[in-house]
Amino acid sequence: MKTETQNPYNANMARRAFLRYAGASTAVAGILAMQSCSKDNSAYEEDGSGGGSSTVDVGSGDTGILNYAYALEQLEAAFYIQVVNSFASDFNSDERALFTDIRDHEVSHREFFKAALGSGAIKGLTPDFSKIDFGSRTAVLNAAKTFEDLGVAAYDGVASKIQNPDYLVIAGKIVSVEARHAAVISNLRSQGSFVDSDQVDGDGLNITLGPTKVVAAANLYLKTKISAKSFNF
Repeated sequence: MKTETQNPYNANMARRAFLRYAGASTAVAGILAMQSCSKDNSAYEEDGSGGGSSTVDVGSGDTGILNYAYALEQLEAAFYIQVVNSFASDFNSDERALFTDIRDHEVSHREFFKAALGSGAIKGLTPDFSKIDFGSRTAVLNAAKTFEDLGVAAYDGVASKIQNPDYLVIAGKIVSVEARHAAVISNLRSQGSFVDSDQVDGDGLNITLGPTKVVAAANLYLKTKISAKSFNF
């Protein structure tokens, strides 16, 4: 009797569908993003507000936490925009579709925080991706893992400090999508690695990072540096 093997293409398509449905959980973010973004390439360019090389403090309280998340989402969105605009030649068609879906999610997240913060939002940040070889699939996947793992650990590290329960609910919805991204990216790097020990501890809980470590890691990829010195924790 012939044993059937899993079609890798079908497995990849299942992951792509998984990401699409994950994006639906951030419905609020999507609605706000649709009001300010179209689906053409120009909609995914940086917002042009400039950043330069100055340092921006995210502020304190819930506004500071939202700006902290907004800064990380700006970084992720800018990264995926560049990936999609100049795919490495060794990405296959389904991987390109996956990265396009992730880009759309990250842009929605960025636009959600920008709209939610209104006049309290920090300015647009200028990324520095000079350390990343966008012509290499391996380099892009490694960078994507860095950004996704950092984002999940950062959200988990400040969630307990959020005072407004509505903000906490939205943060929970967004970080759940970021965790899905992290799992998919990790699996693309190495099959079956979606729950690697470098991100999940022995109790099955995601590893968290405090603002000091997160800011230091994010600033490696930012011309406009961020600071969380105003956080009182």
